[in-house]
Amino acid sequence: MQVLNIPLQPMTKFSFLPLWVVDKGLWWIMVTRSVLLSILVSFAATTLAEPKIIRDNRSLAPIPGIKVRTLLSGLEHPWGMAWLPDGSVLITERPGRLQHFKDGKLRPVSGVPAVFAAGQGGLLDIALHPQFSQNSLVYFTYAHGSNNANQTRVARAKYDGKTLSNWQVIWQAEPQKSGTQHFGSRMVWLPDRTLLVSVGDGGNPPLTLGGKLIREQAQNLDSHLGKVIRITEDGKIPPDTDRVVWTMGHRNIQGLAIDSETKAVWASEHGARGGDELNQLQGGKNYGWPLASRTRDYTTGLPIGKPTLRGFVDPVVVWQDTIAPSGLAIYRGDKFPAWQGNIFVGG
Repeated sequence: MQVLNIPLQPMTKFSFLPLWVVDKGLWWIMVTRSVLLSILVSFAATTLAEPKIIRDNRSLAPIPGIKVRTLLSGLEHPWGMAWLPDGSVLITERPGRLQHFKDGKLRPVSGVPAVFAAGQGGLLDIALHPQFSQNSLVYFTYAHGSNNANQTRVARAKYDGKTLSNWQVIWQAEPQKSGTQHFGSRMVWLPDRTLLVSVGDGGNPPLTLGGKLIREQAQNLDSHLGKVIRITEDGKIPPDTDRVVWTMGHRNIQGLAIDSETKAVWASEHGARGGDELNQLQGGKNYGWPLASRTRDYTTGLPIGKPTLRGFVDPVVVWQDTIAPSGLAIYRGDKFPAWQGNIFVGG
């Protein structure tokens, strides 16, 4: 796992948040298999410039005074975490299990229905409703269907501390696709209590849909594939718009976070052969995929699209070598002053 460290301004504080799940363990701080990769890039929070191209993913020396402790091991493809008000954590495992980690012990949570657990699909992200303390609602993304016809779904259920009940599917991506790739599925709540959900482009060539490469769906406004969608807490179209598509032109976003200070939304996105991206998302914008990218085709090795095109938003950061981005967090805590306002990108 690697970490990108970007200072943003202005800065504020909120309580320290443990960051992510990697490999088969739960970690308190984002960890590489040995070290932290950290670069610093300064820019105005509302001004996007030429992408910062990272050509060398060498790890830096460990930070003095920081110790890493494994809290939990033995998980099978942990994918998402949600921190409960009592400080314990709910953890999704991609094969279709939900675990509750509390007081050093792991306990399975019942009530999760069958999911399409194949390839990159399965039980994926998890997020608490902003008023969880009052309504006990937990939101999930997961892959549903079969190898020939599947889609990303959003569901919610009530959690009583032991089991889930009243599982309700509130939204699903259309059209259905085949294969087991690119479900996206990361979630984040906006201040207006609408929910952002990333949806992947459907997969790599030679996979097609409607006689075209399925990745071209990212530029089809009538398709949910390759988009970030915005829905109400009930899965409906928000009242201030006529569609759920919030941004488009994405390959496969699997890191998504909102800055509590600036309210800016950030996303980390998979390229193919290199070209992973960090983007600042703004509603109504097009991020170019697959017409504009800095990645190469898996099979041919040729560039996919142009590096930049008028009318599309360029990424803030591009990793020339693949880091396979996962979790994303923006630090606004008070335990580590040097990290204040930095973006942490797992990979």
